[in-house]
Amino acid sequence: MVTASRPVRPAPGRAGGAGPGAAPPGGPPGGAPGVAGGAADRAVTALFASHYAALVREATLLVGDAATAEDVVQDCFIAVHRGWRRVRDTSAALFYLRRSVINKSRSVLRRRGVAERHPVLPEPPLPSAEDGALAVVQLAAVRAALRALPVRQREVLVLRYYADLSETEIAAALGISRGSVKVHAARAKDALRAALAGLFI
Repeated sequence: MVTASRPVRPAPGRAGGAGPGAAPPGGPPGGAPGVAGGAADRAVTALFASHYAALVREATLLVGDAATAEDVVQDCFIAVHRGWRRVRDTSAALFYLRRSVINKSRSVLRRRGVAERHPVLPEPPLPSAEDGALAVVQLAAVRAALRALPVRQREVLVLRYYADLSETEIAAALGISRGSVKVHAARAKDALRAALAGLFI
């Protein structure tokens, strides 16, 4: 996939490498002091440890590069930490995070504009083995075809086949009906089949 990377900021709730219960310097803006703040630190740190990497990979497929994806996901974790008192159902925190990542990824794409919406990623050098070379060509073609899809179709495919969400979960995350999820998925798969025809045996 994408090799670009940058240092990961400490998980929300950690300060200078402190333990999971340590609050950020000055405390989270808008957060609850004392016991409530500590609960937010522990909960968000646990979410960060369990889901950060997967959310970054999902965001990478949405925005096109790993560095931007890391910024998107880290900003979403910080926002959830700051607004933890407003999370009424803590068991749904991952749902809120994923939806926040999707919305922020959309904002990133809008700011890039038409010319930069689908940046061409540098391809890795071709290996000498024939099978390895074919795999690189196929991967590049899949990336290009995925980037060429409309944003909503790409979101549906990423959430369905990469995040392994059900149609109901995708509908909730994107704020659309299950029927719309099916339509977007079918159109996206048709477009990919046409774009990749003859490349895969």
